[in-house]
Amino acid sequence: MSQSLWLIPAWLLTVVLVFGLSNCRPSVTPNAPEVKGKLFIIGGGKRGAELVNRMIKEAGLDKGGYVYILPMASELADSAVIWAGEQFLQANVQAIAASDFDSPEDMTPQRLDSVAAASLIYISGGDQRRFMEKVRNTPLQYAIYQAYRNGALIAGTSAGAAVMSEWMISGTELNYPEYNSTFLHLEHDNIELDTGMAFFKSAIIDQHFVKRSRYNRLISAIALHPDKIGIGIDESTAILVHHDSAEVIGESQVIIFAMKGSVNWSPEGKIGMKNLRLDIYLPGEKFYIGAHVP
Repeated sequence: MSQSLWLIPAWLLTVVLVFGLSNCRPSVTPNAPEVKGKLFIIGGGKRGAELVNRMIKEAGLDKGGYVYILPMASELADSAVIWAGEQFLQANVQAIAASDFDSPEDMTPQRLDSVAAASLIYISGGDQRRFMEKVRNTPLQYAIYQAYRNGALIAGTSAGAAVMSEWMISGTELNYPEYNSTFLHLEHDNIELDTGMAFFKSAIIDQHFVKRSRYNRLISAIALHPDKIGIGIDESTAILVHHDSAEVIGESQVIIFAMKGSVNWSPEGKIGMKNLRLDIYLPGEKFYIGAHVP
């Protein structure tokens, strides 16, 4: 495996991953008034032509620029790059780069500049914790923020969707260590949350939502942070976030939970909630997400 920047020519799709990591803390966050970028948050599953073409349009790739794929959430980074890269190539996007930043030696200023200058940064699926362990408090995180502030589209699917918000669902039930794709309980202090990329602070994202019936999981997160809204994005569906609004794009629905009342618990730790609002949005509809640029 070569350790040089991977650029995909239109006639060949090969995998060359770049590794790099640093302990330097980023000096800025994306939450600044001058942010010009947008977010494209996909709930996992198949990415149809509608989603790919909308990413290309919103990123301005039909006029130039390039895609930068970040596959660090995946155990099989090369496969993640190939799958995402093929879809962009099929949509006639010729300029594609990818890196798996994993060692200090390979996180060079040149490679970070390439991330910061990208028109579209695409974060693959896999394990959101794996992605954040490699990115959190590194120069790469700063480079992604810089791209976002300058007008790039930051896109992610599945795990790449989970990392978008300030609080990130890891998927772990703390009281029940055996993994289930959804939660089987509604209990206090049962959900593990970690810090994500914090492109916005007003909501918590969950993915594969309707398909995997993840209502208990997102409700548990909102019970822990009742000041946030919960956004459950189904498969083959995305939200395009720009400033304080989000548009639903794709094949299925987006479920919104908003806590309008109170949260309490039984002596056994079962969650009680009063006046929990639920809205279901269809493709083409928009909703208020709260200003992610304070």
